Amino acid sequence: MAEPIDPLLELSASLADLDEAGLRRRRRVATTPCAPSALLEDRPGPVIAFCSNDYLGLAADPALAEAAVLGTRRWGVGSGASHLVSGHYAVHEELETRLARFVGMDDALYFSAGYMANIGVMPALVGRGDAIFADKVNHASLVDGALLSRAEFIRYPHCDLAALAARLEASTAPRKLIVTDSVFSMDGDLAPLPELLALAEAHKAWLLVDDAHGFGVLGPQGRGSLAHFGLSSPRLIYMGTLGKAAGVSGAFVAGQRDVIEWLVSKSRSYIFTTGAPPLLAHTLLTALDLIEQGDARRAHLNALIDRLKHGLHFKRWQLLPSDTPIQPVVIGDNHETLAVSRALDAEDLWVPAIRPPTVPKGAARLRITLSATHSFAQVDRLIHVLNHLESLQP
Repeated sequence: MAEPIDPLLELSASLADLDEAGLRRRRRVATTPCAPSALLEDRPGPVIAFCSNDYLGLAADPALAEAAVLGTRRWGVGSGASHLVSGHYAVHEELETRLARFVGMDDALYFSAGYMANIGVMPALVGRGDAIFADKVNHASLVDGALLSRAEFIRYPHCDLAALAARLEASTAPRKLIVTDSVFSMDGDLAPLPELLALAEAHKAWLLVDDAHGFGVLGPQGRGSLAHFGLSSPRLIYMGTLGKAAGVSGAFVAGQRDVIEWLVSKSRSYIFTTGAPPLLAHTLLTALDLIEQGDARRAHLNALIDRLKHGLHFKRWQLLPSDTPIQPVVIGDNHETLAVSRALDAEDLWVPAIRPPTVPKGAARLRITLSATHSFAQVDRLIHVLNHLESLQP
């Protein structure tokens, strides 16, 4: 009989292995609200943060803070129960109606987090004997949602439409679901949504689009990736998060009315969790107003994106330029990427090192994210320091 393993000793050894590989994850404690200028507990002075997903700069906007105060006075702090018991309030209902209308769908369902939405949608729509077709670099929540569904999980190379078409053609599953990020969170590139929808239509499949990094940023008035491409179909299911460009918290799934009604009855991560605080729904109504009226913010953000892309000039490192606020710089080696992140920190620039398993082995990178509240001077500072650091490398 094998000797039992002491789990604490095993964990200690495994943590040491993570340290040796440059893969231990550590949190930094911010002591100021989310903004480009940040104070951290482990530093004496401020840094310029290029790491949040607060793309429109709404997370600390005074209008949202005031809306949260008013929402707290009106609704209190907690919801008290799940949405299907007693935790669904008029303000939740109003938010869902506004969200559905904003993204051009029949109806919407408000979840407490994007992860909860993704792990709740797929198991409700497909199961054993069915098939899910997923881009290989989809977000972890989409992977976990697919695994929880118990459907056959078929992955295709990143944005490879020919490979996806072949896999769809070969499948005999009675129900098919294609799932993709709209903006890939570690690369910043856009999925070919028009072509994916055409394949979904041809094979009578659902197309679930995770627009976590597109909602509020892409499309007319920030209405998201579907509006960006001008897409509409009953086969589309749309997931948008509300803690990134919207600046608050939570997520929503929008689609045909029958789809949303089905999710209300069958999505376990919706049914079996306490409803999100109504004060957040109250705050999000103001966030939606600011997104809809935010053309000036998006114009400034796009100007910053263009400035960064044209200002970085690398010989060894690789910028993955995109038309989104996500601008990754691939360095490759874990330890070198950590060293560059620390060198940036010494220059009062906060840019995190992203390493496996978040990205493929050998593809460690700096994940630069821009916000409409960054200034041109702050972006110019980042450009200057990055170009200088890269020039020092052998």
